[in-house]
Amino acid sequence: MLLGKKVKLRGIKEEDVQLAYEYMNDPDVIKNLTPGIPYPMTLQREKAWYENQKEMKDTYNFAIEDLEKGIYIGGCGVNTVDWKNSVAIVGIFIGHSDYRGKGYGTDAMKILLDFIFNEMNMNKVQLNVYSFNERAIKSYRKNRFVEEGRLRQRIFRNGEYHDEVIMGILRDEYFSNNN
Repeated sequence: MLLGKKVKLRGIKEEDVQLAYEYMNDPDVIKNLTPGIPYPMTLQREKAWYENQKEMKDTYNFAIEDLEKGIYIGGCGVNTVDWKNSVAIVGIFIGHSDYRGKGYGTDAMKILLDFIFNEMNMNKVQLNVYSFNERAIKSYRKNRFVEEGRLRQRIFRNGEYHDEVIMGILRDEYFSNNN
């Protein structure tokens, strides 16, 4: 378990699956996470994802839990690791709507960055975010991610094309600002 100021990151438990299924069907979560056609998640698919975690290599997924109430509110993790080049690609979501926009995701990302740079010894952390997800971009900037590139009109949502923004933070940047 990894502790922050507002949340802790812990392993995903079987009892989290039902809530994860509900969170993954929240229209705001679907819109911001899924690159394909926004289609509802089934409980069977969420259970299969959970069972598959035991077999996944080089992924590190965490449940995000509110420290005060002990409630599972979302998830984050390392989705891909390039060991040769020391790059980790991450993702995060806050599924519980009462916790969005209140610093819980920012705190979770800070804990995740600390894990990646101090435990995994990575040189770079990267993520992709859709340009319309301004709340997430603001949160990533608070953790000192910078925009590294843009894939123009990469995603079609609500009748319009939007950019996909590539953001990253380097090990030196992380440690120079955390002293």
